[in-house]
Amino acid sequence: MSDIYLVPGVRTPFAKSGGAFAAHDAIALSTPVVQAMAARTRPDFLVWGQVIPSATVSNLGRELLLEAGLDPTIPASSSVLACSTSMIGAFQAGAMLGRGGAHLALVGGVETMSHVPIALHQSVADKIVGLAMKNPAEALAELAALTPGDFNLPLRGWANRISGRSMGEHTEDTAKRFAIARADQDRLALVSHQRAVSAQTAGFFDDLVIPVGEVKRDTIPRSDTTAEKLGGLKPVFDRSEAGTLTAGNSSPLTDGAAGVWVADGEGLKRLGAASAVKLVDWQLAAMDYKEEGILMAPARAIPQLLARHGLRFEDVALWEIHEAFAAQVLANVQAITDPEYRRAKAGVDADLGAFPWERLNPNGGSLALGHPFGATGARILSQAVKELSALSSGAYAVVSVCADGGQGSVALLQKP
Repeated sequence: MSDIYLVPGVRTPFAKSGGAFAAHDAIALSTPVVQAMAARTRPDFLVWGQVIPSATVSNLGRELLLEAGLDPTIPASSSVLACSTSMIGAFQAGAMLGRGGAHLALVGGVETMSHVPIALHQSVADKIVGLAMKNPAEALAELAALTPGDFNLPLRGWANRISGRSMGEHTEDTAKRFAIARADQDRLALVSHQRAVSAQTAGFFDDLVIPVGEVKRDTIPRSDTTAEKLGGLKPVFDRSEAGTLTAGNSSPLTDGAAGVWVADGEGLKRLGAASAVKLVDWQLAAMDYKEEGILMAPARAIPQLLARHGLRFEDVALWEIHEAFAAQVLANVQAITDPEYRRAKAGVDADLGAFPWERLNPNGGSLALGHPFGATGARILSQAVKELSALSSGAYAVVSVCADGGQGSVALLQKP
């Protein structure tokens, strides 16, 4: 199998839902990203994902490719794995390269939390559809008589279907199980904002973020965030005195789209890319989330991936861990640095050493930048590729994204 490479794509600025991109649907927000990337060179295929899709779009990737005006002979498909959506899309694309004449893939994802579908309860929908086939007028009358109780409204946020609980509610359980202090969560959130703001000021994102309309940069990082302000926020998922997750140490509902290139050697030549790193390996993990939390699968995947390559934590020069919640990051790192946990949960008995916190998310993470579910994987991969490209030849990076349902995806990257 030939080597697989990642090359930074571009993304829209990220903005809180209901804000700057409130008028954009998923295709409209993704189109400028795909057009900007395809202006560089023609991809052999496209993979795009969205976690909460429109009920009227069955293949977002194909609809997007056509809307963006790309050559209609380019195949396009869609992918989804909760918050790992565009990362798993990159893995899938990588596995397809070198076969079927494909050498270069344009991969990405989008989320427009400003525009999410509201569903009818299944029994109500079945009744109306059945009526429409027999008596359209009666079906219209039934629609006119709908009440709020007929709709499956997201009253508990975007909850897991089986548990009926939101990611924040599940992560409160994780914070309690691992005794993650509120002050430590706020401290991680503060550092994320500080680093994101510094990166914006230094121009780090200038070639990663394209303007969309009047929006030219991420709107979520706050230069005025302080420990005192974060400490003054009230818990939002567990409102009792035991709650520790707040709006400040949790990623916000976000609108945004992001892309990344996936190439083999031949595709890399077509890109003419200076910033390219090798996708050495990846690890997927899944678990029973009732054990220690719905976002804890990376704590199994990371040790397994490192052990397979004989690496310790200190051998990895860059760590990009998705910050769905500060508590989730802290709990996962606590778990992977616990030899007993690694042995019992990941089946890894190797000594991995101490975790290098100073190498984590050097230009800010999802707490500060935002988290459009389907776009985060491509955002974090492109960001990691640019960061790793500035390091020495042979340097490694680990990119980790947790996902709803007790799953997670982790990538091992290396600068050639």
